[in-house]
Amino acid sequence: MNKPERAATWHLDPPYGVRAVLVAIVVLIALLYTGKRVEMDRMAALSADGVLAAVGIKDQSQVTSGLSALADNMFPLQVSYRTQVNRIEGFDPQKLPLFAYVETVDVVEQSLNPHTLQMEEEVYTQTYLVEPLGYVWRVAVKMVETFEIAIWATLLAMVGSAPLAYWSARNYTPHRVFYVTARALVSLFRAMPELISALFLVLAYGFGPIAGVLALAIHSMGFLGKFYAEDIETADVKPQEALTAIGAGKLRVLAYAVLPQVMPKFTGYTLYILDRNVRMATVVGLVGAGGIGQELKGRYDMYQYAHVGTILVVIFITVFLLDQVAARLRQRLS
Repeated sequence: MNKPERAATWHLDPPYGVRAVLVAIVVLIALLYTGKRVEMDRMAALSADGVLAAVGIKDQSQVTSGLSALADNMFPLQVSYRTQVNRIEGFDPQKLPLFAYVETVDVVEQSLNPHTLQMEEEVYTQTYLVEPLGYVWRVAVKMVETFEIAIWATLLAMVGSAPLAYWSARNYTPHRVFYVTARALVSLFRAMPELISALFLVLAYGFGPIAGVLALAIHSMGFLGKFYAEDIETADVKPQEALTAIGAGKLRVLAYAVLPQVMPKFTGYTLYILDRNVRMATVVGLVGAGGIGQELKGRYDMYQYAHVGTILVVIFITVFLLDQVAARLRQRLS
């Protein structure tokens, strides 16, 4: 009987080679260089000081001091709204808003006496209209406007991205010229930050929600046009071939063979863009493009951080609720 043959020796190649090691070294050097330029080392040092100060090892830190000062000024949140009655046109104390009341306070101010050149205290009475939930209501109204900006921007983006997606899909574009032009427009729209677009559109349309709607719509068209086109290109070809074989045109094939396949994905993309537009509508409002961003910028510039805190809480609640609604819609359509 022959001796059993020796089992073959298995040899596994290493998961990396010399080229991979060299590439990793180059990437690491590039990260170290760029990290120095954007002060990653300083960020790490300040963050470490903040952690040490938070656990009591260090007395104080720039980070913790700044955050604690912000928290002290931001909380409690601003809920009520006070307005001097002499600034309210046609004020009638007998017809106050719901839950509102009139409050009279003594205000002390320092003034310079022109005769003695001494600072003297002057006390005078000021009357305010106090609305206990007035500022929350004001922010809610601004948040509704922000949501309306996001809705209209998303609708315009859907309408504008439909032809861009059709021409950007290789298997449906009428001509290569349309394909190249549509792809260029999609890339251009995605490359234009909403904030920069809003700055120019504010110059053209003035302060208000129009600039915000158009800025968000233009940027969103780039994303939706790209996403829609890619799904149209990768849709299952068998239903398309079947309809083409019986003489259906491209539009009919697209409507009856492609859209039923890609509609769940289209819905998911659109809901994501809507969620993003709600958040970005706040940002473009900082440059005067309407919505709650204008209120946020004004309160921040006046160092009214309690008002800023209220605005941030309302934004968080809105985005959270929108995310929950979008998740339920995606579950039903999947």
